[in-house]
Amino acid sequence: MGEAGAAAARRLAPRLAARAAEHDQAGSFPADDFADLRAAGLFGLMVPAELGGAGATFAEYAAVATELARGNGATALVFNMHASVTGALGAVTEELAEALGVPPEALAARDRLLRAAADGAWYAVAMSERGAGARLSQLSTVYEPVDGGWRIKGSKTFCSGAGHADGYLVAARSATDPSIVSQFLVPAGEGLTVEPTWDSLGMRATASHDLHLDVTVPADRLLGGVEGLALVVAQLMPHWLVASYAAVYVGVARAAIDAAAEHLNARNLAGLPAVRARLGRADAAVAAAQLTVAEAARRVDEAPGDAETNRWVWRAKLLAGTTAADVAASVLEAAGTSATRRGHPLERLYRDARCGSLHPATSDVCADWLGVAALGGDPDREGSAPRW
Repeated sequence: MGEAGAAAARRLAPRLAARAAEHDQAGSFPADDFADLRAAGLFGLMVPAELGGAGATFAEYAAVATELARGNGATALVFNMHASVTGALGAVTEELAEALGVPPEALAARDRLLRAAADGAWYAVAMSERGAGARLSQLSTVYEPVDGGWRIKGSKTFCSGAGHADGYLVAARSATDPSIVSQFLVPAGEGLTVEPTWDSLGMRATASHDLHLDVTVPADRLLGGVEGLALVVAQLMPHWLVASYAAVYVGVARAAIDAAAEHLNARNLAGLPAVRARLGRADAAVAAAQLTVAEAARRVDEAPGDAETNRWVWRAKLLAGTTAADVAASVLEAAGTSATRRGHPLERLYRDARCGSLHPATSDVCADWLGVAALGGDPDREGSAPRW
C-alpha cells in the first residue's frame, strides 16, 4: 500500500486544485484525481490493517477529507462517499456482528470488499431518490430474492461518481415487506445505466448523475447477510451519514480564505481594515467549525453511538455547512466584483460552499434534531419529518 493519511492528502491538494477549474466549468469527473488517490493508497484509508488498509480512525479520515477539500471540494466529496462505505463496513466488530445476527459468511464477504478497496477499488453511494431524498424509510427502489441472489430494480439520484466507481452501495426496500430496508454492494457493469442529469450550481465535478438499476446480484452482495440492517446501521453510525460531510466543508471554507488572501494581496487591498476584518472573522469561524468537527470525530472514535457523541456529530454538520456558506460569501464580498468572474477560484468556492447546508442531513434538519435534544426529547424519533 502506498502513502496514506493527511500528509498524502496535503501533498495531493495542489494537484487537485490545479485541475479544479477545468472540471468545474465542464462539469466533468476528475478521473486524474482518483488515479492520484489510488496511487497514494487512500482508497484503503478506512480498511482495517489486517485486510491490507491503513486502519484509520474517524478523526484521521476527517483530517484527510479537509486537506483534500482544500484542493478540490468535489473530489473530497466523492472520496467521502467511498470512505463512508468502507468506514461503516470496517467498523462492524465481531461483537457488533454477533448482536446484529451477521453470519460468518457475510463477514467473509465484507472482508473481500474491504480487501478490494485496499487494492484500489472504490465505491459510490446510491441512496437518494427523486421525491424521497436520502430518507431510507421512503425509498421506492425494491429488491426480491431470486435463485442464487437478489433482484434489484429502481432509480437513484445524486449518485456521486456515477459511471466511474467500481461498486455502488444501494439501499432498497423489500418487495414483500416494505418496512424492511436493506443495503447491497452492487458491482459496476451490466444492469446499471447512468443518466447524465448532473448540471448543478456547485460541486459540479462530482458526476452525481442518476443511476437506474435493473440488476441481479449474488447472495453475498447483501451487506451483513441479513435483511433490514440499513436503518439499524443508520442509527448506530450517524457519523458516516451526517458528520463525514462536515470535514469536507471545513476544507472548502479554508480554501476560500486562502484564495481570498491571495487575491487581496495581489490587488493591494490588504491595507483596508474592513477587508482584514472580514478575513479575521472568517478565520475564527472556520477554526471554530474545525474544532467542532475534531471534537465530534474524537468522540466518535472513543464512544461511537453515545448520546453525547451524536449531539456533537449533528453540531459538526450544522456548523460546517453554515460556516462554509457564510465565510465564502463574506470573503467574496471582501475581494470585490472581479472575483465573481467565471473561472476565478473564489467564484467556484462560493458555489461549492453553498452546497454544504444542503447535503443530508440539511442544516434545518440538523438544527431541528439538536432542538429536540435540547428540549429533552428523542431526536431520532421526534421532529417534523423522518430523519431516515
